Amino acid sequence: MVTATVARNIVGIIGNVISFGLFFSPVTTFYKIIKNKSVEEFKPDPYIATVLNCMFWIFYGMPFVHPDSVLVVTINGIGLVIELVYLAIFVFFADNKGRKKVGICLLIEVVFVGIIVAITMLALHGTKNRSLMVGIICDIFNIMMYISPLTIMKKVITTKSVKYMPFPLSLTNFLNGCVWTAYALIKFDLYILISNGVGAISGFLQVILYAYYSLMGSKEDDEISAKEPKKIQLSNLKGPSNV
Repeated sequence: MVTATVARNIVGIIGNVISFGLFFSPVTTFYKIIKNKSVEEFKPDPYIATVLNCMFWIFYGMPFVHPDSVLVVTINGIGLVIELVYLAIFVFFADNKGRKKVGICLLIEVVFVGIIVAITMLALHGTKNRSLMVGIICDIFNIMMYISPLTIMKKVITTKSVKYMPFPLSLTNFLNGCVWTAYALIKFDLYILISNGVGAISGFLQVILYAYYSLMGSKEDDEISAKEPKKIQLSNLKGPSNV
């Protein structure tokens, strides 16, 4: 019979794999940025939020804060490096306003994390007290990471286009939230449960939004295509048309 600890480890490993996919899901977005040599309308908000989120979860998973959380530390350590690479690419191709935004946000994050680490280690004693404080903070910023695409979702609704909301990121957000929610339920961890439950809901809404506006876009394309045969037929009078 599989014990709760073994089951939790298995789900945690699956969560690491999916989280790894989550961190790599924006690759296509940054490929477009590099190819076009411009960030266009892409926003750095999700990546800035994820950097802060990773730093706090790494601290949360330390043995002197919350023991037996190695899988939490490993995936967030990898994620931190990946997100910093994304932001470096963004800064390279962004205008001065975009670079300034990223720089100021990262500086504030580093200072803030440093203050929390100092307070936790100096003022709180025992893993229970440290887990409580850091866990609450992790929940707050994990939720911020999950809902950070709201700015992009607003743009999707306004423009009725999913061009600037990468589907892989939305899908992996949803899957990631679901798996880590299961992880938290097996061996109850309130802090992981709350934020990832919100993440599962947020990811689900993003997927639904993407599906809806993709379908609308397909219908509009079909309507446009249906009006074009006469134009093609006329062009054939002068020779073969290029399609």
